[in-house]
Amino acid sequence: MGGDPRDYLFTRRLFLRSLGCIYLAAFLSYWMQADGLVGSQGILPAAKFLEAVSRTQGAEGYYLCPTLFWLCPTDGFLHLLCSGGVVLSLLSLSGLMPPLVFFLLWAFYLSLVRIGGDFYHFQWDILLLETGLLAVFFAPWKLLPARTGEAPPSLLSLLLVRWLLFRLMFESGAVKLLWNDETWWNLTALNYHYQTQPLPTWVGWYAHQLPEWFQKTSVAIMYLLELAVPFFAFLPRRFRLAGFFALAGFQILILLTGNYCFFNALAIVLCIPLADDRLFAKFRWRRRPREAPVESPAGIPERRDPPVKTVLTWAFAALVLVMSVIQLVEMFGSPRIRGRDPAGAAGGWRELAGNLQRWLAPFDPVNSYGLFRVMTTTRPEIIVEGSEDGRNWQAYEFKWKPGDLKRRPGFVEPHQPRLDWQMWFAALRGEGQLAALGRVSQLDGWFQNFLYRLLTGSPPVLSLLEKNPFAEKPPRYLRALLYEYRFTDPATRRETGDWWRREPKGILCPPVSLNNG
Repeated sequence: MGGDPRDYLFTRRLFLRSLGCIYLAAFLSYWMQADGLVGSQGILPAAKFLEAVSRTQGAEGYYLCPTLFWLCPTDGFLHLLCSGGVVLSLLSLSGLMPPLVFFLLWAFYLSLVRIGGDFYHFQWDILLLETGLLAVFFAPWKLLPARTGEAPPSLLSLLLVRWLLFRLMFESGAVKLLWNDETWWNLTALNYHYQTQPLPTWVGWYAHQLPEWFQKTSVAIMYLLELAVPFFAFLPRRFRLAGFFALAGFQILILLTGNYCFFNALAIVLCIPLADDRLFAKFRWRRRPREAPVESPAGIPERRDPPVKTVLTWAFAALVLVMSVIQLVEMFGSPRIRGRDPAGAAGGWRELAGNLQRWLAPFDPVNSYGLFRVMTTTRPEIIVEGSEDGRNWQAYEFKWKPGDLKRRPGFVEPHQPRLDWQMWFAALRGEGQLAALGRVSQLDGWFQNFLYRLLTGSPPVLSLLEKNPFAEKPPRYLRALLYEYRFTDPATRRETGDWWRREPKGILCPPVSLNNG
């Protein structure tokens, strides 16, 4: 089921180096936006957030919000955390002290996620945290990057990584059915997906033009890949290799049609332990025989995992098993976990499970997954405009989200423009609240802060935008309009050059200023 651990020495190095590259992209992406999103002049200042946590939670706030930012809640320390993450990511590529380096990477990224507010509550952030924590146990416990005599990965640590891949893929498929969304059940979800996803690519535009029979067939194949193929992770080698190519290829197709930052690359990295050294040797410039620990005359490997690592790995595996089983049972709606047992016989188990989840929640060691439980069938977009006189309005242009109808959807992954992503969520919420919205106080808190920063001309926030039509001084008024965007068809694009078409839906936020906001 697991294979000979000695067949995974190069595979483990490839996994760890690739994970280091993912961390590098994640920290660099955070660093590029830190001041505008959570800096002192940003949309959601992290220091003010921690002040509120301390004021409302007291000493317990340090546990509920575990972050190194408590040590020095300043912009300088924010940059230190980001730069420290970059340095640690580069160290992980060298193979120096891998357990310590990956533990610090996990701690640094957890620190940044916890102060990120609405901008850092994405599934790939918690997936990176969970994968990084697993890497501490999967990595060889050594100080120097020398390969000679390296102990092979334990079968348990190998299975833990495969179990995470299984949960990621299987849960992503299961939630699409369990949430009873009609588009997933009748196989029409891809009729909408390519144009309604947060940040499409130009490849997604072409995919949207494919005939309906192809879209429905693609959904059916997706179910096969997400619900059946993940079980290959625990079958003999030929099945695991088939699973490796199928799941990695599936992720490549997704990243070609939509920008999901480092998520698809991270999912591919999780596929690596499905393969082994024998497969990767076929693609290496200089082939080497299978690496194995140097053996003593008695035939006993001289290099083994230290006993403390073995004990900790088993303890962590037990935690992962218990937590993930609880989450899977919850997903499928067991009355014993959800509290619908009429006799109350499961009260003790339910209470224990709930306490365990609450106790571990701040650290995200084990998580549940499942993107696009419900398919969005329309694409509302918020267009923010400014004016000096309240009559002539000019639009702010974002770097990646749709705005200008002629701008081709581009590729931005593995970077994630977090403000652009949040504007997608704000538009979805705004579409449902459009009739009720009449003043800025009814908008999301972060969006109110965003408008305030535009009115005050905050340089860090303005740096998150592509075009600021008020370069000399901030506008006197701001407003937010809601449009519905759709991809054009090939004939329209040939005639007009437009990638998008839109129609107005209403005023999401009426004109506001610093005096009346």
